[in-house]
Amino acid sequence: MTDSTTDLSQRLQILRTAQRAEPMPDWPARAARLRTLEKMLLEQREAFALAINADFGCRPREETDLLELFPSLSAVRHALGHGRRWMKPRRRLAGLAFLPARTELRPQPLGVIGIIVPWNYPLYLAVGPLVDALVAGNRAMLKMSEFTPRFSALFAEQVARYFQPDEVAVVTGDATVAQAFSALPFDHLLFTGSTAVGHHVMRAASANLTPVTLELGGKSPAIIGPGARFEHAVERILFGKLVNAGQTCIAPDYVLLPRAQVADFVAAARATAGRLYPKLGENEQYTTIVSDRQYQRIAALRDGAVAAGARAVALGDEATGNTQPRRLLPVLLTGVNDTMSVMQEEIFGPLLPLVPYDSLDEAIAYVAAHPHPLALYLFEQDQALIDRVLTRTVAGGVSLNDTLFHIAQHGLPFGGVGASGMGGYHGEAGFHTFSHLKPVFRQARFNGVGLLNPPYGARFKRMLGLLLKRG
Repeated sequence: MTDSTTDLSQRLQILRTAQRAEPMPDWPARAARLRTLEKMLLEQREAFALAINADFGCRPREETDLLELFPSLSAVRHALGHGRRWMKPRRRLAGLAFLPARTELRPQPLGVIGIIVPWNYPLYLAVGPLVDALVAGNRAMLKMSEFTPRFSALFAEQVARYFQPDEVAVVTGDATVAQAFSALPFDHLLFTGSTAVGHHVMRAASANLTPVTLELGGKSPAIIGPGARFEHAVERILFGKLVNAGQTCIAPDYVLLPRAQVADFVAAARATAGRLYPKLGENEQYTTIVSDRQYQRIAALRDGAVAAGARAVALGDEATGNTQPRRLLPVLLTGVNDTMSVMQEEIFGPLLPLVPYDSLDEAIAYVAAHPHPLALYLFEQDQALIDRVLTRTVAGGVSLNDTLFHIAQHGLPFGGVGASGMGGYHGEAGFHTFSHLKPVFRQARFNGVGLLNPPYGARFKRMLGLLLKRG
């Protein structure tokens, strides 16, 4: 059952009324909601995995457990372990001229947080921001993706079982509902999805002056440096590209590598893919593409590149039986150039272009000349070269000598920059995103501010002179 656009305002009002009645939930209340979320994840683990598998056609239980359930539970437990401390007021030093006054920052919930969930990791990208919203003391309203209808309906059903309607609300529906959702007057709106849709979300939110966090995407490069452990680099790039069949916002989108190593990469990638996914074309541990539309889009990128002169190298053999019609073999693309759509659009699937370079500075310049990516991956052992890349490139986040795992670090914010997004969350950074750090100035009973009162005579001029000299 989907939600109508007229229901949205009513559900938001229920949440807002409850938030006004309890604007500053204490730690026991926040911890109870987090434990309820943990309980739901554990008790519905199998049902959630089965629903996601049904939506994708083939999404192995192991992948859902590793990439969605584990980071979701880890986020809940991290918040339970640190949330009480995050809530505490932070003392700050008053300016010298204002002593003995005191100042502090008091974290305060923003109110009701809107969360728009994408289809590629529908569990983790719902629970992750929800954890941050709850630990910060907010209520939340989530819009699930219409492209994972079974999971979205199940998640909405289970949230309604475990939470009160004035704590967390989940809505489903098509693009019309999503448009109406993004136009609601939330106190903060977090959107995860494409850059194109992000423009519309930000435009809708601006009508209410709703602050937004946009987690978008872009073309995240993997750079193999001259001093990289080459076989290791190939394995980790293939891992990051092939889990969820590349349907990951921070999947390596293309590889920059020394020109002399292109053939070696192709050979190593074929061996690695065969080791990670034996009989890949019929391997049930290799995820299928979520929909016919997405399958056709990715296939068109591949075929368009080949028609324009690229060479496609399949990493596996086709299945003997067509048991999963949306299983798309991973393909390396060599001989690509920037005029091809596959080098202009985020791939979001199991295609991996190889872009050779003659010097590392050339690779750095290539990355710097394109829109800032959501993630950057560098494989290199020389610290001077690592520092050069980190200094001269801009990216939402970086993993060195691996892929994907910077997203799972609770001590690091996750977010994009420029075309790949704005703002960040996860852990304490997420607590701050969904809180207002209210500045408080406490004047001392005995103070000298009266010396600056009008009328402005000689005493005032002497005091002002001291302030201007020492302030």
